[in-house]
Amino acid sequence: MLVKAGSGLGTLGIPDSAGVPAGVAQYTLTLPYNDVGALTDLFQQRGSEIAAVIVEPVAGNMGCVPPGDDFLTAIVSICKKFGAVSIFDEVMTGCRVSRGGAQGLYGVVPDMTCLGKVVGGGLPLAIYGGRREIMNCVAPLGPVYQAGTLSGNPVAVAAGIATLELLDQAVYDQLEKLGAALELGFKEVLLRRGVTGAVQRVGSMLTVFFSIDRVTDYLTACKSDRAFFARWHRGLVERGVYWPPSQLEAAFISVAHTHADIDRTLTAADEALRESAP
Repeated sequence: MLVKAGSGLGTLGIPDSAGVPAGVAQYTLTLPYNDVGALTDLFQQRGSEIAAVIVEPVAGNMGCVPPGDDFLTAIVSICKKFGAVSIFDEVMTGCRVSRGGAQGLYGVVPDMTCLGKVVGGGLPLAIYGGRREIMNCVAPLGPVYQAGTLSGNPVAVAAGIATLELLDQAVYDQLEKLGAALELGFKEVLLRRGVTGAVQRVGSMLTVFFSIDRVTDYLTACKSDRAFFARWHRGLVERGVYWPPSQLEAAFISVAHTHADIDRTLTAADEALRESAP
């Protein structure tokens, strides 16, 4: 999804991102999400050339799209078979869908993991980690040099540690209750208004797709009715509910939200749907 233009590809119709050389993009192959067959076929054809497979374990850059039952396991397994590195991009899912991220939720451990702002408690910080033999390749132990202006920043690290200390099971129980209430409420609102839609959620990640029953990959996500979404989104904003401004962006619940916030959101969604109907 992000090799060229990222979410701008789906939201704004931008096919490429200026500044990314074609020579870089040409060495990246993209596959449909949740398609184990396409993954297997590619490795059968070009497995000796593939260095790594990078995936969002729960897709967020096309809206919230959960992995199929065997999708993540297949990635890790086939990478191991062919000597490639399996990498989970947990920038969105890390500490959000569970304390151990999506890999903790689904019980699938990749070779490497990338984490973003969550590890800095919202401050600028990012982390990557993986199997010892891979990490031993990074300087000073190995020949791969990596550094950054904010690496080890004491303020961000302190904020990250403080955040992690607060993330106990009670937090995730609360997020699951709020997420389930919002998911069920959206489904009831769609049914009551006679609007076809798919409500997809994993933990505190959620997306409402319109005019489609289920989304499994980018192509099906693009079949959602974006004009309807735009009208609905405007109705939400006018009522003080700030939903992600693109049909292809996932929404998130935080521990700062309450059941009253969920009820207010559902009331606004109901009224906005009534106004959005053709």
